[in-house]
Amino acid sequence: MFRRKLTALDYTNPENFNVNDDKSFRDLIVWLEDQKIRHYKIEDRGDLKAIDSNDWPTAYKCYLGALNCPTNPNDRPAVVDWLLGLSVRFEYGDNADKYKSETAENVRNRQQSAPKVVNVNPLDILDFKSPEFRDGINRLAQQLNITAHPDHLITLKAISKLVSTRLSAEAIQNPGEVIHQGKSYPIFEADLGFETGDYVLNNAGKALRLIYIHDLRELQTKINECIVAAQNITANPKTDTKLGKVGR
Repeated sequence: MFRRKLTALDYTNPENFNVNDDKSFRDLIVWLEDQKIRHYKIEDRGDLKAIDSNDWPTAYKCYLGALNCPTNPNDRPAVVDWLLGLSVRFEYGDNADKYKSETAENVRNRQQSAPKVVNVNPLDILDFKSPEFRDGINRLAQQLNITAHPDHLITLKAISKLVSTRLSAEAIQNPGEVIHQGKSYPIFEADLGFETGDYVLNNAGKALRLIYIHDLRELQTKINECIVAAQNITANPKTDTKLGKVGR
């Protein structure tokens, strides 16, 4: 809500200002006094600049009182808005001749002459929460035999995982490496190891256990790949036999 005024005042990183963050708020107060308002003499700004001091809230309230700020010191958004408005007024007063020459037509002409960035990525303009997008995801899930989740974005994740693992170029060339052959494992007939007293919960536990085992297997595969990569570097040292000698 303060970005436009902060940008107009050439404040550093106006995008990152957070009125609810103590350091961000105190830094802005000190910057406005130093650069724009300049109500105190330089030698009198020490207490206000000590933003890490426990006495800073007292110095802050005294500063607002000296400025005759009409807002409640505890209402940070109101205080910041009032101080920014005061700073903009002082900035205009210091550069009145410069801003008097500015007209709406001049600003419009500069904007029109500025290079326009054309977004060529269609994903950036998609509305991921629109009914059309949700219906499209559900239709795609139906074609891929994926059970739709109530949250269509979770369904989209499932589609992405299936496409990346089973419909990639490598998987299509070597389908036997990603599509397992043989009889399916009877997961719901296996022993859970404990009893919840509810058939549905038992089946959910079995499914979660299978997912957990699958994740462990992927982790072990990545660990093995790291070990092999390290061995390729350390297990094949290059030696110069001319530099060695046998015996004493």
